[in-house]
Amino acid sequence: MPGLDLPFTRAEYDRRLGLIRNEMTARGLDVLFLEDPSNMAWTTGYDGWSFYVHQGVIVFHDEDPIWWGRSQDANGARRTVWMSDDRVAEYADNYIQSSHRHPMQDLARLLEKKSYANKRIGVELENYYFSAKAYLTLREELPNAEFLDATGLVNWQRSVKSEEELVFMRKAARISQKIMDGVFERVTPGMRKADLVAEIYADAIRGLDDAWGDYPAIVPLLPSGADASAPHLTWDGRFMQEGEATFFELSGCYRRYHAPLCRTVFLGKPPQYLLDAEKALVEGLEAGLDAARPGNTAGDIARALAKPLEAAGIERGARAGYPIGISYPPDWGERTISIRDEDTTELQPGMTFHFMPGLWMDGWGLEITESILIREGGQAECLCNRPRELFVKA
Repeated sequence: MPGLDLPFTRAEYDRRLGLIRNEMTARGLDVLFLEDPSNMAWTTGYDGWSFYVHQGVIVFHDEDPIWWGRSQDANGARRTVWMSDDRVAEYADNYIQSSHRHPMQDLARLLEKKSYANKRIGVELENYYFSAKAYLTLREELPNAEFLDATGLVNWQRSVKSEEELVFMRKAARISQKIMDGVFERVTPGMRKADLVAEIYADAIRGLDDAWGDYPAIVPLLPSGADASAPHLTWDGRFMQEGEATFFELSGCYRRYHAPLCRTVFLGKPPQYLLDAEKALVEGLEAGLDAARPGNTAGDIARALAKPLEAAGIERGARAGYPIGISYPPDWGERTISIRDEDTTELQPGMTFHFMPGLWMDGWGLEITESILIREGGQAECLCNRPRELFVKA
């Protein structure tokens, strides 16, 4: 039987499957194997912490997808996917972490049984979850098949969000606001970072009355002082100190959908260079938001952001954002479009991005960001509603 609590309607899953099949046809693929858990969930509804072992979804042109994975995870598939139970295939547990056999041998037998042993098979080569060993094993087991790189095929179909998806993202945004409000309220000199992160997680998981919190794809990031020059440091047992800026990069998550939000807190009196950077960054953010309109490109946002920063003598070497939506660890981005000068992707209504122009300079850092929705008839909508400024707490 189909999953007991499907997050979306069957019509929504049919819409997604149609998009995938159209792209498969355009690329000349006979069958597609997905191992990215975000793509698996978006296509079938599957949701479980099992992505540390090999699993996947097989997409066909003329029949319902098959979820394939470890035997002990098969019941989880039956309880979460929209397909019928006979569309769940499992391999024995003795394939797990074995030096004598590999799960891809079982997948190869399944594809062979379905008459795809000499067909064009799409696989996600540039993917956190599809290993080099998996690819080599499939090629060895199916020597007459042609394997084509289908990295990003499904990711690109996810770019424009449906109204059903936007409901989830707005709930995630409300959780993000709750978490950030809790940070502002609690943070004080002498507070241990680990204790602050415990409160962040409590707010994130409790969520709101109509939106329980799911685990985010990225842990809270909150480096202070000189450590804030590095964007991806987490936390430790040290204490918050007066005279330091700390940026908080976090996201609420609802049914795997994210709406990241970053703000920076300074404890004490901020130095003038930080106030000057704040002014330029906010001006750039607002210019970028105005450029984030249908028909413009991702590069247009980046160029609008860059002008005020460059006028203030600030040069960023990094991209300024990426698409967001459904995701699993280790990343809440969709790994397609980038908000940077060279990206000519045309913006469409329904696209969602983390507009993320963090400043990571020599000895300090500053993050003020927004999760945005491209919409008809105006500039982008910010999913969260919190002041775009450096927060100062004496």
